[in-house]
Amino acid sequence: MKIALIGASGFVGSAVLNELTERGHTVTAIVRNPEKVKDNALVTSVKVNVLDEDELAGALKGHDAVVNSFSPGISSTNIYEDYLNGSIAIQKSVGKSGVKRILIIGGAGSLYISPNLQLVDSPEFPADWKAGASSARDYLTVIKKENELEWTFISPSIEMYNGNGGVRLGTYRTGSDTPVYDENGRSFISVEDLAIAIVDELENPKFTRQRFTVGY
Repeated sequence: MKIALIGASGFVGSAVLNELTERGHTVTAIVRNPEKVKDNALVTSVKVNVLDEDELAGALKGHDAVVNSFSPGISSTNIYEDYLNGSIAIQKSVGKSGVKRILIIGGAGSLYISPNLQLVDSPEFPADWKAGASSARDYLTVIKKENELEWTFISPSIEMYNGNGGVRLGTYRTGSDTPVYDENGRSFISVEDLAIAIVDELENPKFTRQRFTVGY
C-alpha cells in the first residue's frame, strides 16, 4: 500500500515507519523536520504544516490510508488545544484529500479502568501528562461523530516501552474500551509490538469506526 504517515519521526511514528517499510509498503513521511527521517528507498519525507488544511490535503492525495501519529511537540505551551486543533485539522484534510481510511494513534488516558472512571481522571494519573491525555480523550469524542471517513482510533497500553525497556514478542491481544491486562494485572506493550498492531489493522481492518487497544 501507499501510506501517508503523519509524525513519522516521533517515538511511535518511527516504529510504525519501520514496520511499514519492513513489510514493503511505500510511505510518505509527513514531518516538521524531514532530516530526522532515516533514508529508505520506500520513504519520501515531506515537510507540511498540518494546520494548513489545503497544503496537507494536497500531500495526502493518492494514498491508500493515513496514519496519524501527530504530536504538538515538547515545545508546545498549550498542548491541550494544540493537539485537539491539530487532530481536527488533520481529520478535515483527510476528508478534502479523497482518502477514506485514517488510523489515529491516541493515548491510553481514555480507557476505562472502572465502569465510570477513565484512566486520565484517576488520582494516580501523572499531572504532567494530564493535558495531553485529556486532549486525546476529547478528540476520541470528536472522531466518533465522523461518518464519512473509515477511521480507527488505537489506544496503546497503560505502559509502553521501546525495545530496550520492554520486549518484542511479535504478538499482542486486543480490547475495546478497557485496558488489556496480563495475568499479573499489568497493561503494557513495546512500541514495536504496538506498531505491528497498527500495520496489521491497516492491512486487515477489523476495527473500522471503532476504538481498540492492545496489550500482552
